[in-house]
Amino acid sequence: MPEPHARDGSPIRVFLLDDHEVVRRGLRDMLDAEPDMAVVGDAADARQALARAPAVRPDVAVLDVRLGGTDQEGDHAGIEVCRELRTLMPELVCLMLTSFDDDEALFDAIMAGASGYVLKQIKGADLVTAIRTVASGTSLLDPSATGRVMARLRAREHQPGPPELARLSTREREVLELIGEGLTNRQIGERLYLAEKTVKNRISSILAKLGVGRRVQAAVIAERIRDTGS
Repeated sequence: MPEPHARDGSPIRVFLLDDHEVVRRGLRDMLDAEPDMAVVGDAADARQALARAPAVRPDVAVLDVRLGGTDQEGDHAGIEVCRELRTLMPELVCLMLTSFDDDEALFDAIMAGASGYVLKQIKGADLVTAIRTVASGTSLLDPSATGRVMARLRAREHQPGPPELARLSTREREVLELIGEGLTNRQIGERLYLAEKTVKNRISSILAKLGVGRRVQAAVIAERIRDTGS
């Protein structure tokens, strides 16, 4: 990614998303104390983040994976925020922050384009280092956790395609393939010349026909189909 702060000496611009005010204030105070960092904005929920972050153009967004009081992508609302913000600002790097060691969330984060994933138990100095790392363009995904997710994905890839796949229309197969590429509803709509609402409805139909409840599960099926030629 571009590194304007590295070239001109300006601080790394950081945006914070966490539904706990105390956590946001603590992170802001800690990061603002670093000479090479500046917190340029924060948000308590997904709606605020999507409205505020593009206006302040951060270099790094530190996003809480689980947000209370939202139905957006269930318990992983912060990951959907990552996906949407990177659609709006492709140069943005996202560092996911969570209280849980969750392989499913890690896989979601990878699919959404996150550059890093750390637990909230991380020490303050290590979090500062993590932000500097992802800001420099280096991924920060725990090797052991990433390995577990990739092992699960490879195991699924060797399984035959689900019989439910035959129920999908040609257009639904196209949408499923784009889900597997990690595209957002908006991007899928642009690629297939469909309204975003139409894409959302088609995805709901795809999930129902495949017998899965989460978008990432459909993405895994799409990945398996692509690699096996099913």
